[in-house]
Parts: sequence; C-alpha cells; structure tokens
Amino acid sequence: MINVTTANFEAEVIAASHSIPVLVDFWAPWCGPCKVIGPLLEKIETAYAGRFKLVKIDSDQEQQLAGAFGVRSIPTCVLLMNGQPVDGFMGAVPEGQIKEFLDKHLPPAEVLEAEVTELGTTDAPAPGTPEDRLEELRLTLAKDAENDDARFELVKLLLAQGEDDEAKVAFAPVIAKAVAVRRLDSLQRWMHARDAQIDMAEPTARMAELQAAIATNKRDFEARFALAQLHMAQNHWTQAMDELLDILMRDKTWNEDLARKTYVAILDIIEPPKVQVAEGQVPPEDPTVASYRRRLSSVVLS
Repeated sequence: MINVTTANFEAEVIAASHSIPVLVDFWAPWCGPCKVIGPLLEKIETAYAGRFKLVKIDSDQEQQLAGAFGVRSIPTCVLLMNGQPVDGFMGAVPEGQIKEFLDKHLPPAEVLEAEVTELGTTDAPAPGTPEDRLEELRLTLAKDAENDDARFELVKLLLAQGEDDEAKVAFAPVIAKAVAVRRLDSLQRWMHARDAQIDMAEPTARMAELQAAIATNKRDFEARFALAQLHMAQNHWTQAMDELLDILMRDKTWNEDLARKTYVAILDIIEPPKVQVAEGQVPPEDPTVASYRRRLSSVVLS
C-alpha cells in the first residue's frame, strides 16, 4: 500500500497502471467507514500477491485529485488500468464483494504470469500510430512528471480521441498550475466545453436553437458563446472561432475577456507541434492558425 499525493500521482498511479491494475482508495482520517475498509483492502492486496497495486489518497489533503475523479463521498475506490479508470465502488463494502469486484477485472494469477513472460514486440502499438504516441508520452511523464509540454500533448491527444476520463486523470496533477500556465488553462477550457454537452440530449437541436436566437439578435453574446462552446466540444474549431470573433468585433472585453481567452485557447489546442528546421530557419506555421491569429490581432488592435 502506498500513500499518493499530486507529487507522485503520475508515477505511482498513471504510469504504474500500464503494467499492473491500480486500485485507488480515497479516504480521510475522520471517516469511520474508511477505517473499516482500509485494513480489508490491505489484506486483499497481500492475498492477491501482485495481481493489483493498492494506493491511498487522503481526499482532504488532495482535494484536486478527488475532484478530478468526481469523488462525492468516501470511502470511494477507483480501479485504473492502462492509465484509465475502468470501474469503482463506494462505501465500506464487505471483503467478499471487494474480491468479486476485483475478479471481474483482474486476470488470474497464472494468466498474468504468462503475459509477463510472453509479451513481445507484436503487443506494442504500431509505430507512428496515435496509440504509439500515447505510450511515448506516458513513458516521458513517468520519467519526468514536471514535463508540461508532454502532459499538454498527452491530454490533448486523449481528448481528441474522446478519452475524456483518462484525459482528466492525466490532467489532475497540474490542475493548480492551470491558472498560471496558459496552455494548461486552454486544455481546461476545452474539457469544460466537453463536460457542458455531456447531459445534452440533442446537441443538433440545441445548435439550431442557438442559431435562431442569434439570427433574431446579433448581439446575443450568451447564445453566440454557447454555440462556440458547442462547436468547441465537437472539435469544430473554425466554427467556434468564427462565433467568438463575432463577439469580439462587437465587444472586445465582453464578460471579462471570456471570448478572447477562449479564442486563444482554441489556437493553443489546434496549433501543431513545431517542426524541427535547420539553424537560422523559421519553422512553417499552420495556415489555419496563422489566419485566425491575424484575424484576432486585427480585431483586438483595431
């Protein structure tokens, strides 16, 4: 059993879960049921002899991590495999039920041993695929959890593939830094836009409703921004920026610069990594990013 904080979360949970399932126990010192289930989990970890790894997170001390996992009550246990939450349970569950829960997901001991001894190059993602890049980024962060460039690219790639839960877990260690680091703030704005449409029954109907409101009143900035958020959630980047630009053309500082900050966030998200060039040469700029950056400058500086 290992106590985990934001400092060692990446190595002990995310990176570790790519080689062994990790069960995260969210608890607090004042929680009575936590004192019941804690010893049970440790006993089961010993009995399972390496089939999973148990870590504990004090939800009072690590509120950002608890928030990233959506913890609403404790004890809450979440099982991660390959960097992604796969299942969980809440409350002081009896030992038998905990074992049933684990047995649904963990390979039998003999299978696990065979996988370890027989794993070959054919099990690795194909070179050049998004999965290959994901593995590369995960390994980079396992070695250097402070590498914000790698974390930005990892979370961005996960969100682009619709792996929102894993993206939030990967983003959790830097939530506090998002206020001061613009690119991390940009990722957070994208995640918020995606979260806003999760419970939306008919996104297409909502889009039509917002477009009708804008047609009636060109200065309905709330409707324009909501439409931009909906486009952003669906990765319709230029459509989102067009709506935000329309707001900025009419009110440059609307809602405490919300439109401008969201526009800049999209530019951060869609800008591809810089290509390496010979010394003295300027890397080529993505045409879409360059065009929309010029449009922003033209409006803001006019």
